[in-house]
Amino acid sequence: MATTMRDEIKVGGMAIRFLVEGEESGGSVSVFEFDVPTGTKVAAGHSHDGYEETIYGLEGVLTWTIESTAIEVGPGQALLIPRGTVHQFDNRGEVDAKALAVVTPGILGPDYFREVAAVLDAAAGGPPDFAAIAAVMRRHGLTPAP
Repeated sequence: MATTMRDEIKVGGMAIRFLVEGEESGGSVSVFEFDVPTGTKVAAGHSHDGYEETIYGLEGVLTWTIESTAIEVGPGQALLIPRGTVHQFDNRGEVDAKALAVVTPGILGPDYFREVAAVLDAAAGGPPDFAAIAAVMRRHGLTPAP
């Protein structure tokens, strides 16, 4: 079954576009493309116990920190993030980056990103409510790192 890209979800400086949602795949996978402009603040360290995440670089370079080890992922490179592994990422480069994320099973969906965006928007450019973000993360199967 062919799907089309959904509406773009803006989370801070990032943009997320879902290509396949879990419901469409019978829960087996969700796939989204995301843009990370250089210098954008991105997700804090976290893990997920219910799914693996595979990242495929499309443009630019993202630096993924997996259990305290930095790994650069550029175009044509892939990185598997196993369940329970603490990770985060940054765009330390001088060009914007774009990557594809494949989540198996397809537990993570657009609602997670919309809820985080709402918390960030409510901060109106000030510091976000970190407790509210942590609550959203937990509701969607992510565990904030200590």
